Amino acid sequence: MISDLIAQTGGLVWTVIAFVVALSIIVGVHEFGHYIVGRWSGIRAEVFSLGFGPRLLSRRDRRGTLWQIAAIPLGGYVRFLGDDNAASAGPGRAVDPALARQTLGGAPLWARFATVAAGPVFNFILAALVFAGVILWQGIATERVIVGDIAPAPPGIVNDLRAGDEVLAVGGQPVAGWPDLFRLTDSLPPAAQQDWRIRRDGAELTVRAPDLAPPRISGVAPRSAASTADLRPGDVILAVEGRPISRFTELRPAVEAAEGRGVTLRVWREGVGETDFVLVPRQQDLPTADGFEKRWLIGVTGGEGYLRPATRTPGPFEALALGARQTWDVVWGSLTGIWAMITGQIGRCNLSGAISIAEVAGDAASAGAGNFFWLIAVLSAGIGLLNLLPIPVLDGGHLMFYGWEAVAGRPPSARVMDFLTRGGMALVLVLMLFGLSNDIMCR
Repeated sequence: MISDLIAQTGGLVWTVIAFVVALSIIVGVHEFGHYIVGRWSGIRAEVFSLGFGPRLLSRRDRRGTLWQIAAIPLGGYVRFLGDDNAASAGPGRAVDPALARQTLGGAPLWARFATVAAGPVFNFILAALVFAGVILWQGIATERVIVGDIAPAPPGIVNDLRAGDEVLAVGGQPVAGWPDLFRLTDSLPPAAQQDWRIRRDGAELTVRAPDLAPPRISGVAPRSAASTADLRPGDVILAVEGRPISRFTELRPAVEAAEGRGVTLRVWREGVGETDFVLVPRQQDLPTADGFEKRWLIGVTGGEGYLRPATRTPGPFEALALGARQTWDVVWGSLTGIWAMITGQIGRCNLSGAISIAEVAGDAASAGAGNFFWLIAVLSAGIGLLNLLPIPVLDGGHLMFYGWEAVAGRPPSARVMDFLTRGGMALVLVLMLFGLSNDIMCR
């Protein structure tokens, strides 16, 4: 019991640390975007704070900006000259008329718009750069199907492939690239072994190796049934409810058939051997070509099986292009999800709060630096999009007011601004509480 408590406490501490580090990086970059573009636009920043509440550390620079770390590491803010609060909302404090141009409210419309928009834009830039960095670090698969490494397999599984082999055909069907290899799972029947035609040291030969998509786990989703049961990447599923399987795609029908009841998996793990795991599938909304559909999931993904592809290091421009594309995919997926929730296509449990994000951050950090930084990029893109929503007190709300001012030639009245700002604060608070309630109830 004591050892379990220590393990749980250590896991909680690790989760909190990972969450704080991830959030601090994302918030720091977001607020720095506001600060630096504001400074370039002639707007003076009085305080740059990482965190809220009592000040822990601080330093004032030669421009008069106080840089501080506060006690509650759940956000941050830049307070510009004349601001009443960290949200830069309200009429602002009275300042010397000679300094009015250096306030956010007294700056030209273009300067205010650029300063406010810079926060989300810097989040998108951070996401693209981090994605690109991870891609550069991990590499991308070579165009030709070349074996990079062989993963351990359970006893009795024959694998005559070697690192450096080039795959030419599987089961008599030619393979010209990785997409061809993955598509073969639709045409080749499941089998424990397949005939692989390869080129090795300049010579072509046929060897025996496992199926294209064996039931080997490559990833475990945080806060899933598999994560709760302690399944891990590298585990091989030998049987579902006592029925042997030889391909990962055979797992889904068995899980769907359980309809939420417990499913017993026979799993082989390197260094441990065979063990039974009981998992209770959870229903989730997944995107499809026509919208969303509900599926029973246990939270595991497959990949290249026992075959790890050889990789190459992309050029910096290629990596940046891939990073930008990945950022757009996150933004588009988030927009699709938001719209689906608004229109009722998916359920309330798809909106997560701080607890879920912290748990995901802890799991990602435990899985390695690459996973952790990838998560930071995903969260940065998501937070950038969230801040662009046209809700007063968020950056998007400020930009909405500036758009009105650009069209009408004057800002909204103080009464309207106050009413909308209070409404925006209430809405943000409701969404936060709604997300936290989902964290607790949707398990």
